[in-house]
Amino acid sequence: MKRFLSIIALAALSLVLAACGSSGEASGGDESGDGSKEITIGYFPNINHVAGMVAEEKDLYSETLPDGTTVKYQYFPDGSAFMTAIETGDIQGGLVGPGPAMNHFTSGAEINVVGAGSTGGTVIMARKDANIESPEDMKGKTFISPRVGCTHDVQFETMMKEEYGITSDRTGGEMKHVTGKPATYHSMFTTGNVDAATVPEPWASVIEEKGSGKVLVDTKDVAYGETLPAAVFVTSQDLVENKPDLVQSIVDGHKKATEFIQDNPAEAKEIAIKKIKEITDQELSASVIDNAWERINFTYEVDAEVLQEFANSSHDLEFLKEKPDLEGLVDTSFIE
Repeated sequence: MKRFLSIIALAALSLVLAACGSSGEASGGDESGDGSKEITIGYFPNINHVAGMVAEEKDLYSETLPDGTTVKYQYFPDGSAFMTAIETGDIQGGLVGPGPAMNHFTSGAEINVVGAGSTGGTVIMARKDANIESPEDMKGKTFISPRVGCTHDVQFETMMKEEYGITSDRTGGEMKHVTGKPATYHSMFTTGNVDAATVPEPWASVIEEKGSGKVLVDTKDVAYGETLPAAVFVTSQDLVENKPDLVQSIVDGHKKATEFIQDNPAEAKEIAIKKIKEITDQELSASVIDNAWERINFTYEVDAEVLQEFANSSHDLEFLKEKPDLEGLVDTSFIE
């Protein structure tokens, strides 16, 4: 990556814009001016991606990558932009939701999931005064998700279809679906533009603290709420096949970050608050982070079977035209 992302002030609590220049080859990253390798890691400014924040703040990749390697970071507003950067070689690895990884893989992207970042963290919030007391009340209501067919959207729509028989207008159903950045959901609740939201943390806890909405369905009761990786660590098949030692070094750095979170939750929370402030210009309170943390399990372990079940749900909801086969997507050899 030869230029940094522009970070916009978030008057409306929006996330950063995605912008990236051309990088080096997908097989290894740029050569920096002194002849050393340059590796770029990507992640989102969400609590589910704290491993990326910790790795950056504690400079953990420098402990595992070969001497002379320069490590840079790139921040993304959504999974599509992240996956494009992986495919073009602008980044060599990083954290993304399982939905974008799965969708791009089934569309022919040569990528591998080599670990997880976390599980949990998706919450269904209802706007106060929207007259929504239970999921059955969602008929005729408008809900928002980050993107059509994203991880949080699939979790919500799977639950609504399987448990309540309610679907979105995308398939002729009774819920209206719109999309927007999670950091804006509180303001959209305040203005009454949407009635409910399928929200990644910490933005659900922001809504709770500010009082614009309430929990309709908590993490443990959302489809795949506690088993599905909320974030997976992705790299290219080219790197896995041709530079497995480099991939191992990258994954080892990610494992160090995850173990740091597990062993030092208080410091990890401070890092999350700091990095989210730097990236989004939104300062979250310690109480918001504490609340969000309770809904998340930070782990690098990944279960291929759960991802396949989730992919099947995406097909059932007509986000995917063909029934997906994720054989070859997950490679756990680097975390074993």
